[in-house]
Amino acid sequence: MENRIIDSELTLIPYYPNEEVTLPWYQDPELCKQVDDKDGVYSLENLQAMYNYLNKHGRLYYISYQGHLVGDICLQDNSEVCIVICKAYQNRHIGRRCIPEMLKLAKEQGLQSVKAHIYSFNTQSQRMFLAAGFVHTEGEWYEYTLA
Repeated sequence: MENRIIDSELTLIPYYPNEEVTLPWYQDPELCKQVDDKDGVYSLENLQAMYNYLNKHGRLYYISYQGHLVGDICLQDNSEVCIVICKAYQNRHIGRRCIPEMLKLAKEQGLQSVKAHIYSFNTQSQRMFLAAGFVHTEGEWYEYTLA
């Protein structure tokens, strides 16, 4: 996998182990609630297991914003896209700018649609995916049909 340049500020960098930078993101209880709907934070072992799974079952990237790693994004083999932006960089439309690149990747892979699972209380992510053109399908699922 190669870097995927989104614009002059944003680049998606293929996953490599870098827990020194990423573990602090997952030490934020609010972020962990948004991601997994659970109370508590990730241990180093949980984080490594998550990254290993996503890297094995999809295309996993770090999000680099102005030269700093600020989140991760993955297009899983089951066509589900998931994204995390660390708390310090949320609300800058970073995710909204990254999602179209995942849609482009999905199209390159021949997928017909992409889906996202978003908890009902996570209105921030709902707004982001809706702005990217996803539609609410049922329950906590959103879908984007590729042309």
